[in-house]
Amino acid sequence: MAHSDKEKIEQIIKLRKQAHSFYLKKSRVYQSFVNMEEATFEDGALSKLQKELIAIGISIVINCESCMEWHIKQALDCGATEAEIIEAIEVGIEMGGGPATVSARFAMNVLAYYQAAK
Repeated sequence: MAHSDKEKIEQIIKLRKQAHSFYLKKSRVYQSFVNMEEATFEDGALSKLQKELIAIGISIVINCESCMEWHIKQALDCGATEAEIIEAIEVGIEMGGGPATVSARFAMNVLAYYQAAK
């Protein structure tokens, strides 16, 4: 791992903890968000681990580095294996690429439209 990546991750952790402490004391909206987050990630029909793996994939798609750091750590704390986390990342890669296939279908139709106009 590059030293700069390690520093970036440590900075994300530090800033998240600072912001969490600050807003938890001063913002009812943030407190409500934390309550929603806790309820969302409780075991239910899906386990907390399964939910964390889903969140990892979503984090990849939305390119949220802070989310990646948090949900990967949470998944590891729930007992996720490296293989499970990599598969969750792979789902994110596919889902991020999937929308491009929709655009490619439209582009195909645009090409056909203009070719037919010749």
